[in-house]
Amino acid sequence: MVPTAGVEKPGYRKRHATVGQRAGFRGLMDTDDRLTADLARDLDRAFDALVVAHQDRMFTIALRMLGDPRDAEEAAQDALVRAYRALTAYDAARIRELRLRAWLTTILLNLCRTRALRRSARGAPPISLDSDGASALEPAASRKDAPPEVTERHDERERWGARLAELPPVYRAAVVLRHVDGMSYPEAAAALGRPEGTVKAQVHRGIALLRTMLEADARHEPEEMTA
Repeated sequence: MVPTAGVEKPGYRKRHATVGQRAGFRGLMDTDDRLTADLARDLDRAFDALVVAHQDRMFTIALRMLGDPRDAEEAAQDALVRAYRALTAYDAARIRELRLRAWLTTILLNLCRTRALRRSARGAPPISLDSDGASALEPAASRKDAPPEVTERHDERERWGARLAELPPVYRAAVVLRHVDGMSYPEAAAALGRPEGTVKAQVHRGIALLRTMLEADARHEPEEMTA
């Protein structure tokens, strides 16, 4: 039986889903080492701790891949359920050897690809991350009352998020894992199932495309102001 706490209704704190957020990589690695040992000893008891440790970052990745908060929440939740079911079939030695962060991310990315393909097959329009759903990640009142420099940083994240959603999925996934989730290149390569050199090239290409789009935006802004 899948534990109900945190899996059926994960407590996603959507304020974390911002471009440029880096997880505490070393801290999470240490937590994962403890988690795999605990999961190997008592899966049901330890799985809630896995959910608490990873649910926010999984939601953030899914949001940046899918562009819709509801789809992202469902994908992250489904990934946790699938992870639990897989773990029930693993013996203790296999669980202890898991690279937990990369393993969970692989499950999540596969679900995101499936959801994106289904949405495309239905002819659903692409969703931009600067839509109403994404802007709800932070309270409107706090943005309105924030100092100008805070508002400017928020607007910059919004611009990066919107352009990130326009990257081809292969580049978007690499950039999200490296620069949003803060994965190292070896772990991003493990999560994506690609050679490390390929992932580095995809990250660099994705960032170059983002910069090109943002530079184009900057050139167009003065034209719009004087039009």
